[in-house]
Amino acid sequence: ESEEHLMHTIQKIISPSGRRVDESSPYVDFSLADGSRVNIILPPVSLIGPVVTIRKFSKEIDKVEDLIKLDSIDQKMADFLIASIKARLNIVFSGATGVGKTTTLNVLSRYIPTSERIVTIEDTSELRLMQDHVVSLQTRPQNVEGKGEIGIRDIFKNSLRMCPDRIIVGEIRGVEALDMIQAIASGHTGSLAIVHANSPLDVILRLEMMILMSGIELNLENIRRQIANAIDLIVHMEQ
Repeated sequence: ESEEHLMHTIQKIISPSGRRVDESSPYVDFSLADGSRVNIILPPVSLIGPVVTIRKFSKEIDKVEDLIKLDSIDQKMADFLIASIKARLNIVFSGATGVGKTTTLNVLSRYIPTSERIVTIEDTSELRLMQDHVVSLQTRPQNVEGKGEIGIRDIFKNSLRMCPDRIIVGEIRGVEALDMIQAIASGHTGSLAIVHANSPLDVILRLEMMILMSGIELNLENIRRQIANAIDLIVHMEQ
């Protein structure tokens, strides 16, 4: 009914997530209980008042046959991707926002053997794995005092001590790219990750840039060699 009513609703839906949004921290991402992803942005960043965006995921896509029915992939692609998951290839899912990267990863993750221990790492919980032995980890933003932030890189380093059979990163977007590439190179095969990119080539260029941002002195040739050794397959998706 009004901006005040909307702000009251925002505080009600954000409360269970443990996150916060206010003038000092005017935007936030979090998930609702049904898996829907919420973004909230407030003034002064938003010039039109509080804005709430809710991305709802289809509950009708949970098997590879569903992707085939939607003409997202064909049977040969499905067989190949399932074989790639079972063969423990390291796979990056790429594409723009909203093309179905997370949905496809969720569907294909069903073919990971139930005996394996899976560790998932995300900024905002979106992955919905069906196996029994899944350890779900999520980042934590800084508190009101600007302290207590726990990023993907921190969680990733800890996950390597948890004896994972597979590591799944909800989205690689920063210097944690180097940690993942090095972890794969040291034997953590079967890893899955998502990268926002416009093409398969753009995936490589973005990973190069993220690794260069880590501050560790590596020349471009060594970076490219590490990426080439670590990534077996890029599954690029378009709308």
